[in-house]
Amino acid sequence: MAHTARDSAFLRLIDLNAVPDPIGTGFEFTEGPVWHPTEQFLFFSDIPGNVRRAWDPAGGVTEIQRPCHKGNGMTYDADLNLLVCEHETSRVVRFTPDGAEEVVAERFEGKQLNSPNDIVVHSDGSIWFTDPTYGRMPGFGLERPVELGFQGVYRVPPGGGAPELMVNRTTFDQPNGLTFSPCERYLYVNDTVQTNIRRFDVGRAGALSNERILASGISDPEREGVPDGLKCDAEGNIWCTAPGGIWVYAPSGYLLGEIALPENCANFHWGGPGWKTLYCTATTSVYALPVKVGPRAEPFMGAKPDESTDLDLSRAALIIQDMQVDAVGETGAAADSGAPEHCKAQNCVAHIAALAEACRAKGLPVIHVHFVIDPVAPGMTMNAPLFEFLRDTGAHTRGTPGAAPVDGLAPERGDLVIEKNRMSPWETTPLETVLRAHGVTTLINTGAWTNMAVEHTARTGADRGYRIVMPEDATATMNADWQRAAYDHALQNVATITDTAQVLRALEEL
Repeated sequence: MAHTARDSAFLRLIDLNAVPDPIGTGFEFTEGPVWHPTEQFLFFSDIPGNVRRAWDPAGGVTEIQRPCHKGNGMTYDADLNLLVCEHETSRVVRFTPDGAEEVVAERFEGKQLNSPNDIVVHSDGSIWFTDPTYGRMPGFGLERPVELGFQGVYRVPPGGGAPELMVNRTTFDQPNGLTFSPCERYLYVNDTVQTNIRRFDVGRAGALSNERILASGISDPEREGVPDGLKCDAEGNIWCTAPGGIWVYAPSGYLLGEIALPENCANFHWGGPGWKTLYCTATTSVYALPVKVGPRAEPFMGAKPDESTDLDLSRAALIIQDMQVDAVGETGAAADSGAPEHCKAQNCVAHIAALAEACRAKGLPVIHVHFVIDPVAPGMTMNAPLFEFLRDTGAHTRGTPGAAPVDGLAPERGDLVIEKNRMSPWETTPLETVLRAHGVTTLINTGAWTNMAVEHTARTGADRGYRIVMPEDATATMNADWQRAAYDHALQNVATITDTAQVLRALEEL
């Protein structure tokens, strides 16, 4: 399922062959994704199921609250209080980290709101939300008559207070997604029924002016999907759910390209290491999609799990080991081993790619170690089942698709590539010569398989005097049990165990 570029600028935002990875499925209708910046997990809603769930790379999907008043859009404020639009109660509710609940907005001019839908926080602390009527319809809320005679966009002032109607009462049919531009000079709001996106200038105290239609005709009778979720990226481009997935517009309103998703996408949110993963709530599933650009900086995104780190990476190198099709690819020789599934569950490719990008930016060596053998494996001893497997299957044979790196981890200009024909990269390769030439004292050890080549690299590297840093979510093996066995026992004694987010923060501090 390839994405479509309408302009070359789209290629800076996403790889056209980037594959959406289903991280959870079997739901009724998913919505409201939001990424927690310090605890590194995703919240999302299942509106008809009346449940709020969380996903994290280590634990997968867990149920958080049932019932959840058919919550829809969610975000955090600068203090990491969770803000939720509840369809069933027609309220905006704030949940503090200790579980306390406070109603932020419920009525306008004495009448109950329709059903707050999507929500965003301005840097001044004001809370903005849309108020269509979808939460008063069967399935997506509680069927009941409306009290207001219009569908609006509201602002709750900094510090709280009654919601203020910010638009003309006749402007929208069903306002849905909303987002500020990175500079907050503009507010964008889409309308599901009108199939368009409006842009407003934002003035003092949030006053809106100079309304204009930025994009229209966001529809396609041949494909499922409507304007719903709406976000801006760090460059000011506007991303909007649409037929077939997500359409991306330049600030001018020019359509840059279309992201294809397997199911009808209702919303999305950036997250993951470096904010370079797009989490898409799409009908029965949630998908993780690697992208090249991060989100606009919302107030809550500046929070970090730990403002400081004791990881000294000033003389580090990144090792990317055996991330090849035959090792972890769905079409590779080990496809039936469970390795491709575990690699996906770890979001390993995206995590390693983020680490590689950060190391390149800091001028640190990025070293790809590839297991490559010549046809019929000449010179390879058959003293172990692993080597027999390689000979018998032709896996990792030079020049074959299976020996190639997986999508997203191809070596880039300036990277180093080392080939091996044993499990350890220390044997019969110039690895140590390369490390010493670059003055490396610390290895950021990533790749596959954790309990074999990756662990072997850590053990021998420690013996040779290198400090070994192991971001657990940037390694993968055949299943979670093997992963835990490696990290809970052997690796504890030879490496510093951490995660991608911590390593990225340490690299930022260089």
